Amino acid sequence: MRSEVGKIDLDRCFEERSTINRQVVNAIDEAAIGWGVKILRYEIKNISPPQSVLHAMEKQMQAEREKRARILQSEGEKQSAINVAEGQKQQVVLESEAIQLRQINEANGQAEAIRAVASATAEALTKVAQATQEKGGFEAVQLRVAEQMVEQFGNLARTNNTLILPANFGDMASMIAGAMSVVKQQSDKK
Repeated sequence: MRSEVGKIDLDRCFEERSTINRQVVNAIDEAAIGWGVKILRYEIKNISPPQSVLHAMEKQMQAEREKRARILQSEGEKQSAINVAEGQKQQVVLESEAIQLRQINEANGQAEAIRAVASATAEALTKVAQATQEKGGFEAVQLRVAEQMVEQFGNLARTNNTLILPANFGDMASMIAGAMSVVKQQSDKK
């Protein structure tokens, strides 16, 4: 029995009693063949090692428990770190996608605004062109050119200390007539 117990780790002795029983039965059966005896069963009821061995076994089991606890704790910390890193990665990806979508939406909005302004400008120019073709339309354009000219010169006078005026500025009618000749030349080309 000592021989079989010596082959097993101390902490496994209590777990392996049935294995020890079989091994002892085989060993005794071989030795008893010459006597004509057949050993059928051998049972270990209790193993009572010395106190120092029990104390060593308890220390070994305690160390094993602590080792398993440290391993489980480190595995938990590892999984926690992985989860935190995955969360940060997903956060960065989602923030990046949100920025991209915002930029796309802003670009689409700006493009739509540009299209709306261009469409409105084209429509206004078409109406102005049609209005100039009607009776009194050309005179209305002359009036509008004169109004804008006076307004712009007024704005220039407010914002600048020095103002350079054309030589014929006193003759507003000739200036408007010059501007209208450009308009008339453009409409004649069409």
